[in-house]
Amino acid sequence: MEVSTREVNELGRKSPLAGLVTSVSTLPFSGPRRIASLSVHTSPLDQPGTGDAGGLNVYVVEVAKRLAERGTEVEIFTRAVCRDTPPLAELVPGVLVRSVVAGPFEELDKTDLPAQVCQFTLEVLRAEAAAEPGRYDLVHAHYWLSGKVGAAAKERWGVPLVQSMHTLGLVKNAALAVGETAEPQERIRGELDVIAAADRLIANTAEEARQLTDLYGADPAKVQTVNPGADLSVFQPGTAQSKRDARARFGLAQDAVVLLFVGRVQPLKGPDVALKAAAKLIEASPELRSTLRVVLVGGPSGRLQRADPDGMRELAARLGISENVRFEPPCPQAELAQWYRAATMVLTPSHSESFGLVALEAQACGTPVVAARVGGLRTVVSDGYSGVLVDGHDPADWARVVRRLIKAPRQLQALSKGARRHASAFGWSATVDRLAKVYTGAMDEADVSRAARVRALVADGAEQLRRRRPQRRPRRPGAELRAPAPGRVPGPP
Repeated sequence: MEVSTREVNELGRKSPLAGLVTSVSTLPFSGPRRIASLSVHTSPLDQPGTGDAGGLNVYVVEVAKRLAERGTEVEIFTRAVCRDTPPLAELVPGVLVRSVVAGPFEELDKTDLPAQVCQFTLEVLRAEAAAEPGRYDLVHAHYWLSGKVGAAAKERWGVPLVQSMHTLGLVKNAALAVGETAEPQERIRGELDVIAAADRLIANTAEEARQLTDLYGADPAKVQTVNPGADLSVFQPGTAQSKRDARARFGLAQDAVVLLFVGRVQPLKGPDVALKAAAKLIEASPELRSTLRVVLVGGPSGRLQRADPDGMRELAARLGISENVRFEPPCPQAELAQWYRAATMVLTPSHSESFGLVALEAQACGTPVVAARVGGLRTVVSDGYSGVLVDGHDPADWARVVRRLIKAPRQLQALSKGARRHASAFGWSATVDRLAKVYTGAMDEADVSRAARVRALVADGAEQLRRRRPQRRPRRPGAELRAPAPGRVPGPP
C-alpha cells in the first residue's frame, strides 16, 4: 500500500498529544527509547481466549510491560472495535495503547481486515507526524497484517522493522483441521512481502525459524529465535491445600479426574479431539463416568464459531458425555492459574501451534500436559519429562495416553515435578533480555547503514561539484613575457 508524501506532510507535526510522555524507569538502558508496537487484528485490552484474542495478546502486553520497567516506552497501535474505546489508554506506566479508527466499530473476521490496512497505516503515520520528529526508534509488528503497516512506517520514519509472524499461512494450510478454511493466497503473498521487508524476524522456536527460511526464503541472518514466556509470579505451583481449595472454588470433587482445555474454541485448537478422547476413555473404562470431568475454558473464535457457539455442546451431547463436560468463559490470569492447579492434566490437541503458551502456563503451575507433537509444542513440552506428546489427532490414541497416566499416579507426580522445572526456564524476563539484544542489533545495523549512505552521498556530491567546476585554461609557457600588441599600453606586472 502507498501513502503519499503530501498526505503525510499535510498532517502537521503538532497536536495536544505531542507532549504526552508516560512515566518510565530512569535506569540506564542501551536499547530504544520508544517503540511502536503494531497489533492490527487484536487489541491488548481484550481478554485472551475469545474472538481473535489469544497468545499474541499476552505476548504484546507482557513484553511491553517489561520493556517499560527497563526504561523503554512502548506505544501499542491496535484497531478500535468499539466507539466508546478511548483513543489513548495507559496500560501501565510507560505503555500506551492507541486505538486507531480503521473500518467499522465492530470485530471483523481476519479475512475482512486486509481492506482496513491502508487506513490503519495512514492513522499510524498521522500519530507520528503529530509528534516531535524521531518519536520512535524502532517498529515491532505482530502478525502479517501489522507487518504491512510496519513496512510502510519503516520507510517513512527511517527506523528498523522487527517482525513477529506468530503464525504462518503455509504452515496452517499444511495442517488444516476438519471444517477449517485454507488461508488465502493474499495472506501468503503478504507474508512474503513482510518477511522480505523486515530487518529482523523473531521466531518463537527453532522450528519456526526453519519454516521462515525453508518455506518463505527468509535470510537466515535476519532470523532470531526468541522463546516467549509465562508470568512465573502468577503461574506457579500451589500446595496440596491450594489444589483442594481451587477444586472447591470451582465445584469440582476432590477425587475427580479433571481434563482441562484452555483456548479459543476453534477447529485449529482441537477441542473436538479432547471431547472425543473423553468419550473413548469412558467407553474403555466405564467406571470413570462418575469421576471424569472435561472443562473447556475459552470462547468461540472466527466467524463460523461465533455464529455457532454451541457446536461443542452439541458434540458432547452426541457423544453421550454432556454431564461430564463443562464450559467456562475466558478468565483473568490469576483465575486461570487456579484452573491449571485444579486440573489433573491439560490437553493441547492443536493441529498447528507456533509456540503453545497454554501448555507453558499449565506446566508452570505443576500440571502435566498432553499435547500434539506439532510446531512449538515440541519445544514447550518435554516429552516424558513435563508431559507427553501424541502423534496425530486420533481420539483413540489420546484416550490411551490419558488412561495410562490416570492409572499411573507416580508417573503423573513425576511429570508434575518435571513440568515445574521445565517451565522455570521460560520467564518473560528472559524473553525481553533476548529481544533487547535483537532491538539493539537492528538499531546498530541501521546506524551503520545510514552512515554508509551519508558517506556515499557526500562522496557523490563532491564528485558532482568537481565535474561542474569550470576548468581554467592553462597558460602557455612564457606568455607573461610576450610583447604587447602595437598600439596597446602594457598593464601592470
